[in-house]
Amino acid sequence: MIQSRMRAAHSTKSYDMMLKMNMWSVLWLGILMAFGEFSDFISFANRNPHVFTNILLFGLLSALGQFFIFLMIANFGPLACSIATTSRKFFTVILSVLLFGNAFSSRQWVGTVCVFLGLGFDTVYGKEIKQEPSAAGGDGSRPLANGGKVHRP
Repeated sequence: MIQSRMRAAHSTKSYDMMLKMNMWSVLWLGILMAFGEFSDFISFANRNPHVFTNILLFGLLSALGQFFIFLMIANFGPLACSIATTSRKFFTVILSVLLFGNAFSSRQWVGTVCVFLGLGFDTVYGKEIKQEPSAAGGDGSRPLANGGKVHRP
């Protein structure tokens, strides 16, 4: 994953990831505004002035959520973040089924089980254990099956 490589190679912090992601968002917003979407927004906002309060609240809460997502990626890795966000969505769906009576079809249950089996298997088997040089003998050599050592250049 790209986030894993960034964390390993550059010690990327959550603020740095958030800043870069938001810079790309501003770039795309500028591109969309150049194609005439901005005038439609201004027209809508003039007809519905309360929309600015909603946009402000949405922006603040989105920034707070984004902060915690990038903080989790920076501290625990993208896999842990993926598991946490998918689990949150799963429990939201389960609560929707239990509280509001929204029924799941058998295909939806199968899909839900497949997603969580995939996440579980990725958690258990997805990471290869990398051997540290000191575990190989400390002197640049690695042990052989017969107990001898071969020198690594």
